[in-house]
Amino acid sequence: MFLKLQHLIEESKRLVLFTGAGISTNSGIPDFRGPKGVWKTATPIYFQDFMGSKDKRIESWERKFSNELSIDSAKPNSGHLKLAEIMSKKEEAHLITQNVDNLHQESGIDDSKITELHGNATYAKCLNCHARYELSPLKKDFLATKEPPSCTLCGGIIKTATISFGQAMPEEEMNTAQRVSIKSDLFICLGSSLAVFPAADLPLLAKETGANLVIINNEPTQMDHLSDLVINRDISETLSEITL
Repeated sequence: MFLKLQHLIEESKRLVLFTGAGISTNSGIPDFRGPKGVWKTATPIYFQDFMGSKDKRIESWERKFSNELSIDSAKPNSGHLKLAEIMSKKEEAHLITQNVDNLHQESGIDDSKITELHGNATYAKCLNCHARYELSPLKKDFLATKEPPSCTLCGGIIKTATISFGQAMPEEEMNTAQRVSIKSDLFICLGSSLAVFPAADLPLLAKETGANLVIINNEPTQMDHLSDLVINRDISETLSEITL
């Protein structure tokens, strides 16, 4: 199966990589739906609750600044680095990620080749005027006052630049993801449960428009029967066998 994966990557002209939380577990970031997933122990805060309740905004920022997901200290693992290496050798390669940890950028992949479907947890944005805020000063002020931050420009609510449950998906990013999926000749899913829609529609879209579909994940997914190759194994170990 690894020889087949190697061959598919070598032959691909329009490669799309699609990553979920499983690519980052070897960096110390827990996944969400696995046996030890975050949502087994912590209930997600829905967007409408964040917007409608000051207490929920405070709880959200307390979780963020307690480093609940271990994102702040995480570094790219060998899986991230191998994907960066693969993409550097594929002129039309593109990476779509459900992750918010910024580790693909830190591994050396240019922002222009990454589409973040669920945003980015390493900075914050005003939900009204979209001004960007770095987290360090927000953390300092929050720990001192226990007041959820508000925009200094327009007074709007500030939130980490992630897409929460119940929040609309980013239109531009979804359009880009759909476009590159349709154009792809090889679509590789890595570390995704393929259970979160509309993101999970993308491998189906790629398959329906002619791409080979590969799924690499520790556990089976509901789309395994549609794929051309399934590898249920540690992602970093699997990718370590790829040479280009």
